[in-house]
Amino acid sequence: MTESHNYIRYNNSIEVIQPDEEEINKKIVYSMARVNRLMYEKHRHAIRDAHSKSHGILKGELQIYDNLPEHLAQGLFSKPKKYPVIVRFSTAQGSIVPDTMSAFRGMAIKIIGVEGEKFLEDLSQAVTQDFLLVNYPIIPTGTINEYLKAQEKVESQADSTLFVQKIAQKAAVGVQNVLAKVGLADDTNELGAPGPHILGDTYFSMAALRYGDYVAKINVKPLCRNVKELSGKKIDDEIIDADENAFLTSIISDFFRLNTAEYEMSAQLCTDLEKMPVEDASVQWPEEISPYQPIAKLVFFPQETFSPQRRVYADDVLSFNPFHCLPEHRPLGNIMRVRKLAYETSSKFRHLMNAQQRIEPSSIDELPD
Repeated sequence: MTESHNYIRYNNSIEVIQPDEEEINKKIVYSMARVNRLMYEKHRHAIRDAHSKSHGILKGELQIYDNLPEHLAQGLFSKPKKYPVIVRFSTAQGSIVPDTMSAFRGMAIKIIGVEGEKFLEDLSQAVTQDFLLVNYPIIPTGTINEYLKAQEKVESQADSTLFVQKIAQKAAVGVQNVLAKVGLADDTNELGAPGPHILGDTYFSMAALRYGDYVAKINVKPLCRNVKELSGKKIDDEIIDADENAFLTSIISDFFRLNTAEYEMSAQLCTDLEKMPVEDASVQWPEEISPYQPIAKLVFFPQETFSPQRRVYADDVLSFNPFHCLPEHRPLGNIMRVRKLAYETSSKFRHLMNAQQRIEPSSIDELPD
């Protein structure tokens, strides 16, 4: 294992502002806002511009491990403690489409009871902290220039028929599966319709974040046997055929009707800024240089994961934002800097149009049953 003195120390020079970054960021956010408006007109309801479709909203507990070494005992993880959490499983499209369409899956984690001033000024006194993870280790459009190109394509297809969207989706699957085959992605999370069981995936921060005195990426992977057995497991055709629009919701709900699940959260600390860049999130950090190291455990007990009350609470009331965090865990890099503005803009639009106040819970009891 890499010695702690080889880990890159965080400092303000870690991030480098890109040429024309402000202008490019505005183009991206304005394009996303136009898509948001189109989706509102389509659904007569404002939805998230990404990961708009929920599949499960879970109550759980984050257990910070005891006796972590200095390089891992940072920020939120500086001392052993248990926190209640709300977790939202989702898929990545910015529109509500059938589950049979391939897509990245998301795991958004809201930790409750986190004391200390937060990075975002308007949420500085909230007692929550968010981590947003996706079942893919990198952001393929890892710089703002590539992200702008992708966003413009999204906008051009936003009002197209489902048939055209499916064609574009198949092309995206081809690209992502090629990345997996050449080692640029974890092939256990290879993207393909309809994909393996959503609860067996490993989820990644994709981009870098500050990890106290260091720089890291975060992942969450199955820990207990019953969830590990779901990793890469094909979803039964009978389940898909029963409801192609909501089978991901069904398999999460069916699992948690009787089962407990455990996942492990780990941190991969940066040791080489050339091989593990912060400003290009499309580069996968080599685990042979710096492996993921366990820092905490997520535990979920049997529960109802998609009641109407929970769905409305997660979709219309809550917001998940990677910049809603302790300053010690601020996201890093140009792709995340543009996403900061995008998340804020999208959340404000969604809450305004749905006439819902944004609420940061102070207690897990606020999550409906």
